[in-house]
Amino acid sequence: MNIILFEDLDFRNHLKPLTLTRPIGMLRVGILTIKEKWENRLNLSVSLDTEEYLQTKYPLILKEENVFINSSFLPTPALIDLIKNLKPGQVIASGLEIVAYISDARKSAQELGKAPEIIELEPEDTFSIKHLPDLFLNNGSQIEADFKLITAGRTSQEITDPYTKVYSQENIFLEEGVNIKAAVINAEEGPVYIGKDAVIQEGAVIIGPVSIGPEAKVAYGAKIRQNTTLGPVCRVGGEVGNTIFHAYTNKAHDGFLGNSYIGEWCNLGANTNASNLKNDYSEVKLYDYHTDGMTPTGETFCGTFMGDYSKAGISTMFNTGSVVGVSCNVFGAGFQSKLIRSFTWGGAAEGYEPYRFEKAIEVINATMSRRKIELSEEDLLILSHINEQKITNEV
Repeated sequence: MNIILFEDLDFRNHLKPLTLTRPIGMLRVGILTIKEKWENRLNLSVSLDTEEYLQTKYPLILKEENVFINSSFLPTPALIDLIKNLKPGQVIASGLEIVAYISDARKSAQELGKAPEIIELEPEDTFSIKHLPDLFLNNGSQIEADFKLITAGRTSQEITDPYTKVYSQENIFLEEGVNIKAAVINAEEGPVYIGKDAVIQEGAVIIGPVSIGPEAKVAYGAKIRQNTTLGPVCRVGGEVGNTIFHAYTNKAHDGFLGNSYIGEWCNLGANTNASNLKNDYSEVKLYDYHTDGMTPTGETFCGTFMGDYSKAGISTMFNTGSVVGVSCNVFGAGFQSKLIRSFTWGGAAEGYEPYRFEKAIEVINATMSRRKIELSEEDLLILSHINEQKITNEV
């Protein structure tokens, strides 16, 4: 099978700003990205059908016969079984949404509506990422599912530090090179996965389900609560819960972050705090790029969603249900605006202004050089496209 993850345009817009710099299939939820989940479960390479400006970095591989899978849907045993037995002319659907089909080219919903046989995916077998809160809402269960997949038939490295306290050691898995000192790891309510060469510093408390990615670091005294993912090479301290850090992002100091998603190459300064609960306990509204307005989430707890390459200065405060675009530099006293568009510089008290593109790229290059990585030409073109959209106030 040639597997292609395609995107529903509405879902793609709902998931901005995280999807401004990547296809839906590259979002991380649980331990793995959506693309990695499908590749691991099908034991096949997967390509992505996404926006044209992203295709240089994420090329589409099209063959005479392809299995198109909606990238918003997460793999489940039942869905995988249906896909493996899918035949040309059949369509897997979830209500009115197309989940998978076989074709020589991408088909519209109208074209697929003429299919001779619709196979309905049962609700209990449906896990999908269609709106921003779906990421943290599914993170705990996806950590558990990915944990079973990654660790099956393998033996964890031992925890040798005599001053580290462990609960339910059978639910803890360490890859090679993990360094733990005087920490508390509690996996009674869910697994804890710690990737290759990760570091857990003194006094850290980790309560599963939690995933710590390869070369990530949990700072001393950190409190990592349930349903939290630290992607590869992240540095995280303070108190964090029900939150995903995509990769290469720092929150090295104290401060609270909950029910949130922080993109790649971000930095949250010391004592940055993000509210995830309104003081009247009412439903949180969140800016939606698709509707271009504040939209009810249906959730009481909802924090901050930050696009790639954005930074927050020391003691920055984010409101409940905040959206920060790509490559923003936010600082200053008081709560920040609930929507900060891409390439913005400043703060609510001082005022916001456009972030000069050349200066933004200079800062990104300086940030990446600390990890001996360079901004690729493909990423520069993506950022240039986003900046051009910013001029029309779209991102």
